[in-house]
Amino acid sequence: MGRLVTTDGLTDIQQEILKTVREFVDKEIIPVATELEHKDEYPQAIVDGLKELGLFGLTIPEEYGGLGESLLTYALVVEEIARGWMSVSGVINTHFIVAYMLVQHGTEEQKQKYLPRMATGEVRGAFSMSEPSLGSDVSAVATKATKQDDGSYSITGQKMWLTNGGSSNLVAVLTKTDEGADSVYRNMTTFLVEKEPGFGETAQGITVPGKIDKMGYKGIDTTEMILDKHQISAEQILGGEPGKGFYQMMDGVEVGRVNVGARAVGIANRAFELGIAYAQQRETFGKPIAQHQAILFRLAEMGTKVETAHAMVVRAARKKDAGERNDVEAGMAKMVASEYCNEVVEASFRIHGGYGYSKEYEIERLYREAAFMLIGEGTSDIQKMIIGRSLLKDYKLR
Repeated sequence: MGRLVTTDGLTDIQQEILKTVREFVDKEIIPVATELEHKDEYPQAIVDGLKELGLFGLTIPEEYGGLGESLLTYALVVEEIARGWMSVSGVINTHFIVAYMLVQHGTEEQKQKYLPRMATGEVRGAFSMSEPSLGSDVSAVATKATKQDDGSYSITGQKMWLTNGGSSNLVAVLTKTDEGADSVYRNMTTFLVEKEPGFGETAQGITVPGKIDKMGYKGIDTTEMILDKHQISAEQILGGEPGKGFYQMMDGVEVGRVNVGARAVGIANRAFELGIAYAQQRETFGKPIAQHQAILFRLAEMGTKVETAHAMVVRAARKKDAGERNDVEAGMAKMVASEYCNEVVEASFRIHGGYGYSKEYEIERLYREAAFMLIGEGTSDIQKMIIGRSLLKDYKLR
């Protein structure tokens, strides 16, 4: 392990967790990742290994059966996993977001019902906000939950881009409800929707058609979800009170942006490792290409970008752990990490030359995975809007 992507001030427990995860990645993920990715095969053996390590309960409080670790610990674990195969980090990401939302906003009954089984991986979470006609414009949510005479709700609508949409059995779904508020944002409610894993009709009024075929981010199941008069109890409203869904979801998105930033760091770190190794093995004009100034400068820039992105992700995670809002820091970290990830992967791809275009080389997979970082949890343009508006508030002329 080199000097890059190290973190000061970690506890002995955090260091032991990261050491264990890195060993698991080197032994169980990296050797099989490219083969499974090319087959678009779900990594069941790897997921079972994550369960054994307790990673599904990493941030769930100890009183609910989890390890009670911080967002920082989680982000560092994600960096390690994404270094091996970014798709695997996606298996636990939306699960983590749902668990986080339950811890922060759920009723005690909801926490008791779900968190212990989420910690073991028995209950697998998915997060559903996007729809076919909207991405980051959450105000345009069309999925509607209509209150019935008996106090229950009927949900109808179409959701899109559910990571773990097939393998999950608990989905946090953002809907529009009629709460009589004067703001669209106070007329949204998050429901905890239960379903069976798999595809087809997975619950009354719920259909998960199948996996969406993607250029990268393979292995993991990304789906849409169609709700047609799905009947659900008011007890399944996150927090027990309607009208708070937007704010609950945005809280989850903030930690999700830290996660995507961490994934980007993991991919970039692996691309740097592959590039600097290849540059010392490949020879041209009688010496390793690493000794040519053009390649040496490229390696220096790659390493600096990896380290910068890592530092920003760590800062954003620590701010959230301190109980502070981190929308600006998470947006900055996500934007910089995803952009730098693409630049580092492309630089490594260029170092590999023609071999980088071959599916036999790992960098080909990283090249496709890095593209997803630019759009996951909001594009760089969306991050710039969030960051810019917040900075204007902070630096408003008096």
